[in-house]
Amino acid sequence: MKPSTPNDSNIIQLSDHKKTHSRDAPWIRLATENDGLAILYANKNSRSKNFYSMRILCWGLQSDGTISAVVPWMNEIASCTQLNDSYYGEWQGYFDPTTQELFDEPPLHKKAELESAATFFSAPDGKPNTIIQEIPDNIGTHVMLNSHDDNHLILTDVLSWRLYGDGHLDAMIIDESLVTETPILPGDPCLYPASENPEFRYFFQRHIANQIKSEDPDALAAITLLLDR
Repeated sequence: MKPSTPNDSNIIQLSDHKKTHSRDAPWIRLATENDGLAILYANKNSRSKNFYSMRILCWGLQSDGTISAVVPWMNEIASCTQLNDSYYGEWQGYFDPTTQELFDEPPLHKKAELESAATFFSAPDGKPNTIIQEIPDNIGTHVMLNSHDDNHLILTDVLSWRLYGDGHLDAMIIDESLVTETPILPGDPCLYPASENPEFRYFFQRHIANQIKSEDPDALAAITLLLDR
């Protein structure tokens, strides 16, 4: 399944590359981050500053009881504590932009929310097609689709994220040909998992996606290097 072709402003000519795969530990419950908290990560190749920040999508409770922030990262949805690549980024901790506070443990109110919800609701059934939760994307995540046939890429918004019974997460994007009502909300029949699109390559933060859409030379150079991995 593929979405309808978007505006020309979202299409940039690029080279082909190979898709890579990776997996995260299974999740059993999610809690949306609504207060703008972020993670900090280090990049050894940065000459301008020591740390970068990235807004947290949600907090996740894993099957072993671990709670951590969840972020879209490269071509997966990952626990921030598993970001350990010195080239692309190593997790350093959590950050509150409002108070400038740095901390390394999940907030107590999110811990309580996740554990209470996990106790209240039935345990996941382990089935890959059972939808346990669907939360909105409130950080402006984009998906990059790279067409091998036409040698171009498409950037499209992630509208929501689904947690399934076997613990995997999927980014939900819009099939424009199936839109019947607006605004489009989580759970709408026009949504489908980005992982089902064979042209899916990477996730991007909103500001980076906008740089790519505006054909910023530095952003396009960085994307070309990424696609050559």
